[in-house]
Amino acid sequence: MGMPTKKARQKISTTVAPETGAYLADLIRQGQAANLSEAVDHAVRIARRAKSRARLEKATAAFYSSLSAADRKAESQLGKSMAAASSKVNFDDE
Repeated sequence: MGMPTKKARQKISTTVAPETGAYLADLIRQGQAANLSEAVDHAVRIARRAKSRARLEKATAAFYSSLSAADRKAESQLGKSMAAASSKVNFDDE
């Protein structure tokens, strides 16, 4: 069985602001990336995760805003019930 193949990487060439270069170099110095390519990938992953979280927060807020008062109360009760039930589960033993 051979070594797993890496996904093809796309070569890009760019110029960045000095503070961006310093940030990427810090990622390498701190051991969060082995090289500049990994540092850029790491920084982009962070940015994509932040964007996804913001999108989820916006969608969640819109969902709760769309609920009627009765539905919000039912949702709240369900959340409290689930929290109470989950507090009785020992996830370390599961």
